[in-house]
Amino acid sequence: MSRPGKTTHTDSTDSVDAAQGIDTTEVRSDHGQPRPSGLEIARMPSAAERTRTLVQSTCSAVVLIPGLEGARPDQLMPEARSVGPDGELFLVFPADSPAVRAATHAQDDELAAVLEITDVAPVSVPNRIRGRAWISGWLTSCPGVTEPGRMLLRLEVGEVCVDDLWGASGVEPEDFARSCADPLVDHEAELLQHLHSAHGDQVRGLWGLLGERDGCAGAEGAGAGGRAARETGAAAVPVALDRFGLRVRFTRARGGGSAADRSFDARFEFPEPVRDIAELRHAMHTLFEAAAG
Repeated sequence: MSRPGKTTHTDSTDSVDAAQGIDTTEVRSDHGQPRPSGLEIARMPSAAERTRTLVQSTCSAVVLIPGLEGARPDQLMPEARSVGPDGELFLVFPADSPAVRAATHAQDDELAAVLEITDVAPVSVPNRIRGRAWISGWLTSCPGVTEPGRMLLRLEVGEVCVDDLWGASGVEPEDFARSCADPLVDHEAELLQHLHSAHGDQVRGLWGLLGERDGCAGAEGAGAGGRAARETGAAAVPVALDRFGLRVRFTRARGGGSAADRSFDARFEFPEPVRDIAELRHAMHTLFEAAAG
């Protein structure tokens, strides 16, 4: 079992950032609070799970089909999407969609297509795009399966790749089919918005768990970092949440919002992976207690 507040620390840039290391918390302050010490492999969702989570989330998606470059993006956005038992994707479109017409008239039922998913943070934050996933394969129509005026298209998966806050990786179709979405996928956006609006001070106080790395916490204990963050006007925005932990984007102002403002991500691991909202509530309470101690 790991202790609450284990952190990953990465710098934020204009591109999607990968985690560069894990600062563990096996060393404690005199007050018993976590302190970074050394590096180790993070507990993290696999690339297959991250892709499956994006597919089953509310992230925007568009189907890219050769020859339909002139279609409006909204005409190529599925109204609903789901994953079948063998890992295939099922996409619902209006019956008059260009994607439906192309799949219906494709020769030999082989229409190459790519589902591109874009994940945007549900809270306002610098560098708001958290990641993208691409699932390529062959698109066919499934007449008569859905309601009138709609058509169900089946995407047989050939290649999968994801580029997100964890890094870029390819995914084998078999691994994608066997994976499961993160248990918090249906609630993540609402939870992050709630943390940001109702618990902003507590999220900002997590800076104290970073120790002396950014000159905010000193020998006075973990709470000193949170106080220093508030006094310097540092911003802290919860940017991602999964069963393993919470990622926060910290920004320390340098000259009133100038380009020199420094922004970095820190990831705070839960003592144990959570399985539902009740366990998440307990994990967050433990994390906030560690930062306030």
